[in-house]
Amino acid sequence: MADDTNDPTGFEAAIKPLFRERDRRSMLNRFDLWSYDDVSLHADRILARLREGTMPCDSAWPSERVDLFQQWNENGKPQ
Repeated sequence: MADDTNDPTGFEAAIKPLFRERDRRSMLNRFDLWSYDDVSLHADRILARLREGTMPCDSAWPSERVDLFQQWNENGKPQ
């Protein structure tokens, strides 16, 4: 498996920064939004909640952010 931790479209560079500390704290009883393994495992459910506008906890993301998360998910969830 290739080391893609520096991939500009990967989790560390593009996805993790989308989630604020507040978002992370609100979800820690379920999973860690700053954990690649957790977000990768739950990506479909997270995407559904993002599309519904019920996540993050205080307001919906703009469509560009949701689209970025969806693209990351569809592209194999690079780290």
